[in-house]
Amino acid sequence: MSPTATYENAPEHSCAGFILPDLVSDCHYPLFLSPHCYKVARASEQWLLQGARLVEPRVTKFMGLKAGELTAACYPDADEFHLRVCSDFMNWLFNMDDWLDEFDVTDTWGMRECCIGAFHDPINFETNKLGGLMSKSFFGRFIQTGGPGCTKRFIHTMDLFFIAVAKQADDRANGRIPDLESYITVRRDTSGCKPCFALIEYAARIDLPDEVMSHPVIMAMEEATNDLVTWSNDIFSYNVEQSRRDTHNMIVVLMREQGLDLQGAVDYVGALCKGTIQRFEDNRAILPSWGEELDKQVAIYVEGLQNWIVGSLHWSFDSERYFGKEGLQVKQNRVIKLLPKRPL
Repeated sequence: MSPTATYENAPEHSCAGFILPDLVSDCHYPLFLSPHCYKVARASEQWLLQGARLVEPRVTKFMGLKAGELTAACYPDADEFHLRVCSDFMNWLFNMDDWLDEFDVTDTWGMRECCIGAFHDPINFETNKLGGLMSKSFFGRFIQTGGPGCTKRFIHTMDLFFIAVAKQADDRANGRIPDLESYITVRRDTSGCKPCFALIEYAARIDLPDEVMSHPVIMAMEEATNDLVTWSNDIFSYNVEQSRRDTHNMIVVLMREQGLDLQGAVDYVGALCKGTIQRFEDNRAILPSWGEELDKQVAIYVEGLQNWIVGSLHWSFDSERYFGKEGLQVKQNRVIKLLPKRPL
């Protein structure tokens, strides 16, 4: 998810634009797409439109998101039922991210209480909040086949998401911009990637034991994937965010902390992104063995992380969220012209 924080003292840039790093060429993983992609994606969009009761201009903006296509690239082997649950969650998460951008700390904690309550008991939990009702809908289907470990990890990491977003809201309200180390820590949770990784298990109908999921190599591969998805997103979303005077972005943090110009900060984050793929591969090379059967499941999980790396990169140009209808052109020439800043 692209983070948002707004401050009046956002830096002004005299340059007219910047060049994107060639992140797609840095990633050599094969891109797959579920055969159920378009059927599930369109049905899931209608579910979200009805559940969130969106009205224009949010409807048009949402229809350009194409979260179903992202889901189909990240969980390409899921059957139709499981892909639909994943797609509903993805649409819900992007919409929740947009809602929370407008929430203060108190409202964020209220949404957390509602949604986490729905996850713990999607059948009997009572709420009239749209976010909670949609949570009951997709998670009521999730628990039909989701294993206990996978379910626990999903709920825990969603809680981390809400806690981090509440901190972000507090920073926004108090005009604070974090240092790089603090930003990276919080961003790993505000990204929403961690519960998406729990869906890898869910979609594949596996439930890895804690001894595997708590192993440092597995955790390092998850972190590398999260960092690639998140940091590349900061690059791709920067133009839209700077036009809104949003500053909760790694590029802005680097410019302030290290005195880099815009292109220098973009290149710096691009180099970090390239390093995450190497980090992923370095840890893949030292994966331990847990026995033949578990090793097969671990291989499925690792491939799921790989699908997230390559799928998110390509989807960022297919979606209209970051580059409007010019995504294919931007993917080819990598030239970004800065949007004018909105009036204060």
